[in-house]
Amino acid sequence: MWKEFREFAVKGNVVDLAVGIIVGAAFTTIVNSLVNDILMPPLGLALGGLDFSNFFVTLKGPVANTPEAAKAAGAVTLNYGMFINAIIRFVIVAFAVFLLVKQLNRFRKQTPAETAPTHQEVLLAEIRDAIRAKA
Repeated sequence: MWKEFREFAVKGNVVDLAVGIIVGAAFTTIVNSLVNDILMPPLGLALGGLDFSNFFVTLKGPVANTPEAAKAAGAVTLNYGMFINAIIRFVIVAFAVFLLVKQLNRFRKQTPAETAPTHQEVLLAEIRDAIRAKA
């Protein structure tokens, strides 16, 4: 069982998956910074200085100005602004992955793998040529 597990763990697909997860986690921090630090401030400014992360509804408990203050006071909140931020992050990540896959597919189309004919194909070509020469 240990030998089978070791073979499974060192297969190329598992290693590629692990690398993808690590790179994806790092990419997530970049996207979060892009959304929170680059995109949301101008968007909030265009909307009159609003910050989406501060959009929330207090369901139960004391009303506060920020979700953090409401939670500190023990209120139950519905943080729909954070949901909007998450949707924007998802769209950015999905678009980036789309561009990556599109580029990878284009690279695959540009570099077709040319393989040498097999021994059987060579023999069949010789037979075909011999038949044509007789005719």
